[in-house]
Amino acid sequence: MLKQSLQYKLLQKLSPQQIQLMKLIQLPTQAFEQKIKQEIEENPALESGKETDDDYDNDLQNEYDDVGNESIETDVNIDEYLSDDEMPSYKLQSNNYSNDDDEKNIPYASGTSFNQFLTNQLNTFRLNDQEYQIAVFLVGSIDESGYIRRTLEDIVDDLAFSENIFTDSTEVKRLLVYVQKLDPAGVGAQSLEECLLIQLKRKQETPDRILAISILEKAFEHFVKKHYKKLIQKFNISEDRLKDAIHEIEKLNPKPGGSYANNNKIVEQIVPDFSIKIIEGVLDLTLNSRNAPELHISNDYNNMLKGYSASKDKSKSQKDAIMFIKQKLDGAKWFIDAIKQRQQTLMLTMNAIMHKQEAYFLTGDERKLKPMILKDIADKIQMDISTVSRVANSKYVDTPYGTKLIKEFFSESMMTDQGEEVSTREIKKILQTVINEESKKKPLTDEKLAGILKDKGYLIARRTVAKYREQLNIPVARLRKEI
Repeated sequence: MLKQSLQYKLLQKLSPQQIQLMKLIQLPTQAFEQKIKQEIEENPALESGKETDDDYDNDLQNEYDDVGNESIETDVNIDEYLSDDEMPSYKLQSNNYSNDDDEKNIPYASGTSFNQFLTNQLNTFRLNDQEYQIAVFLVGSIDESGYIRRTLEDIVDDLAFSENIFTDSTEVKRLLVYVQKLDPAGVGAQSLEECLLIQLKRKQETPDRILAISILEKAFEHFVKKHYKKLIQKFNISEDRLKDAIHEIEKLNPKPGGSYANNNKIVEQIVPDFSIKIIEGVLDLTLNSRNAPELHISNDYNNMLKGYSASKDKSKSQKDAIMFIKQKLDGAKWFIDAIKQRQQTLMLTMNAIMHKQEAYFLTGDERKLKPMILKDIADKIQMDISTVSRVANSKYVDTPYGTKLIKEFFSESMMTDQGEEVSTREIKKILQTVINEESKKKPLTDEKLAGILKDKGYLIARRTVAKYREQLNIPVARLRKEI
């Protein structure tokens, strides 16, 4: 037997407008500009630029209110028509900068791709049709760094399946030698050892280069792990001879394809969302003007509303049209308000961050960065932690010391031996300084680094030192050793 019952639940649900606002807050400047252009393009009721009529807003609001009252006659519930499931998105191509700004499009030359650059060089060899096809396939297997990462057996299988070329690994290996003769030297190698050897063997022979080749061929592991004493014993050489041979290896390019590939990449431009300047010893925060576009409601739509209000006989098509207009007007008014809320939220949050880290922004000394987590700023501005996270994420601030990623100013805290709370950024900065000043012949181990930090008053474990060192992209002591 079925039993029916009533149950009450209290649920909190974000409206589509709130969700859209949070998405707007999260966007960095360039993405925000694209969003504005996208919104303007689809909604003809939304326009950019300054308004010409000072009384425009009042006239529009009066007409809008009249239409709202008049719409009852249409026998259609406007609120249902503008339900949550039909949130409009508006798009119209428009320049959202001020009249003083120039929109400059930088042309990029297409150039020749790295793959095509290598393929063109194959014409210098005498190869039959099948050999040329295999060589081209090998070139196509070279990655941006200049390496062939796949085994020859896999390449043989792919040649059979995709190119209908039946061969064996011996033939492919023979043709790989031709590929490895291409420029830049070292391309087509299957390992770092092979890459370095190809480059060395192309150079004119000298005693140091001959020794360097022997080191790579016979003691590559010792070289990589910087076991210099073992190398000296194995080759029965002096420390100076070893130093000269290693110097020859250090001049080689471990990624021969990288230099060419990078020249054809478009570098992503970083546009700061904020700017902090020091004016007479006081910090001054400004929001990038590209985050504050001049938007208003279309005057043409205002005239449409006036015409509808003045009309005595309202046909069904007119009523359908006015509902469409109201939908666009509601959306346009909301979007303008959302942009204003975005600007206020960005400024409020960044202002709190700036004052929290005032000592750093005045001096540029990273050791003066205070411990700061998202909750600290959220409590100060009385907003949710997620809102602060959206402001800090993927946004930059232009400071007197360079353009900085905002989330870099956040760090955990740690207690010193005197009970003082300090930022982990400060500890990392000191750790990096200690490592930079160490003797490279006897680099400091993590345990010794922990001891030095302890002497300075920072009580952290060896494993924590290792974690901070890895975050700073600093290798272990053995790999920092120099002869």
